[in-house]
Amino acid sequence: MLFTENILVALAGLKANIMRSLLTMLGIIIGIASVIAIMTVGNSITLIVNSTMQELGANNLEMGVSQKSQDSGESENGMNFGTGYVRDMTDDDLITKDMLKSFKEKYPDDVKYMLISESVGQGGQVSRGSKNANVKITGYNADYVKFSDLDMVAGRQFLNQDYEMGKKVCMVSDKLVERVFKGDSDAALGQMIEVKTGGDYYDYYIVGVYEYVANQFSFGASDNPTTDVYIPLETARIANHTQNKGYSYLTLVTSINTDNDTFANTVRDYFNVNYYSRNDAYEVMVISMASMMDSMNTMISMIQLALSVIAGISLVVGGIGVMNIMLVSITERTKEIGTRKALGATNSSIRLQFITESVVICIIGGIIGIIFGILLGTFAVKLMGYEAAVSIQSIIIAVAFSMAIGVFFGYYPANKAAKLNPIDALRYE
Repeated sequence: MLFTENILVALAGLKANIMRSLLTMLGIIIGIASVIAIMTVGNSITLIVNSTMQELGANNLEMGVSQKSQDSGESENGMNFGTGYVRDMTDDDLITKDMLKSFKEKYPDDVKYMLISESVGQGGQVSRGSKNANVKITGYNADYVKFSDLDMVAGRQFLNQDYEMGKKVCMVSDKLVERVFKGDSDAALGQMIEVKTGGDYYDYYIVGVYEYVANQFSFGASDNPTTDVYIPLETARIANHTQNKGYSYLTLVTSINTDNDTFANTVRDYFNVNYYSRNDAYEVMVISMASMMDSMNTMISMIQLALSVIAGISLVVGGIGVMNIMLVSITERTKEIGTRKALGATNSSIRLQFITESVVICIIGGIIGIIFGILLGTFAVKLMGYEAAVSIQSIIIAVAFSMAIGVFFGYYPANKAAKLNPIDALRYE
């Protein structure tokens, strides 16, 4: 019952001095609002990064041929094996189809797709009369097209013979058809398009039209976005005059139950032991995108924590303000304290009363700060064009921290009040 009475007394005191109470709470409000806003923005950015990384294949393994990292020295033939330049990569250093086939046969349950692509030029444009569409030409292997899971509007995807023979066929987006063929996908099928990229021209026959979907990086609306012209991988290699039969880089899409960090080591060991152990300069490196995502999340969390600590400094200032106002309150209520002690109030009850008042001030300030923090954080995230992700954990921490500040900064004034001599307090003018 005493605790409830203390809360009512504290609320009555706040109501009697509303302006002073609000000014006292201001530091707490600003500190809590800042922390909540920073946590909200940080959580939202983390979700955005994770979502984007998932779209880019966060559960994939990036695999490529790279120069060996060896201690400086010279071989018997005088070749330098330091960390600097060794020699140009040759066909013998590349990952071949036979290597990939053997690997997939050994780990059929872990590898779903092997994604290989090759760009033709740096961008381009398809023109037809006065109409044009921005495009980029990219060659994909069969696994890549399956993995892309294109929603076909008209026509078909590539056949095995398209991949094997490097036929000059393509799949284009409905955006390109909309601009160049007046939106008639059926009329576009079988038509030849000429793509200009740099100073070169490439001709392809349309066999399919897919639905264009903007990704996370497509900022702003555009009536002429750059879309992919899909062509078979071998077609791209012919266009680029690629002479070798191997690959220096590819992506492995693993099964959902595969531990990518562990499997990355398995992939690296398989290729390096079986195929690259005698290679004098190159080896296979494998990077887990999940590890990269964890690193990015850790970095964002560290920045978020640093900003929260800086914002939390205002909480300390707010706590000092609470201590100051409690000392003033004790001075104003010295006779009241003396009267209560003369009527039998113990030191602990006096101490509890003023600590309770301090905690109530901080909790009310914390609640107001949480509301402003959520509104501020949501507004900031909305300005970036994303959905806000409010952290429940940060709200709980904020409330607990407000109570801790109330107890910590309220204890000294409360203890001072408890130790007042009742006779001196009653004589105080």
